[in-house]
Amino acid sequence: MRTSSLAAVAAVLLIAIAFAEEQEKKIQRADLPPAVEKTVAAQSQGATIKGFSQEKENGKTYYEAEMMVAGHTKDVLIDSAGAVVEVEEQVAFDSLPAEVKEGLQSKAGKSKILKVESLTKHDKLVAYEAKVQAGAKKSEIQVGPNGTPLDHEE
Repeated sequence: MRTSSLAAVAAVLLIAIAFAEEQEKKIQRADLPPAVEKTVAAQSQGATIKGFSQEKENGKTYYEAEMMVAGHTKDVLIDSAGAVVEVEEQVAFDSLPAEVKEGLQSKAGKSKILKVESLTKHDKLVAYEAKVQAGAKKSEIQVGPNGTPLDHEE
């Protein structure tokens, strides 16, 4: 009985450690590597920087700069070499192409669409992501650049 309890505790600890490794932590601008700082300086022209975080995913370290640009949010994910990996930028729902609006509304169902962001990876628009709310529950939905459902989440 005692051995199975110890095994259960060990399993929980291993899961917690793995989960912690995938977490992001807030950092200061001074903590950014020089290559990342250079990219941040270029990407944040005309923006107000809200904060920075560092995250590890699949053993790789990434840095995220959260900013406000002309009244909307823009988050830039940068690898440790300074390359832009992903950009999430808030877009007005009314400015979206009709097929994207329809795709998001269809996927949202009765949920209310709160915020929409474009997702760009390696300079290519790959999806639109919407924060939605149904009652007290908030979640995210995604559609492709043409408003169609995605085979996998971006």
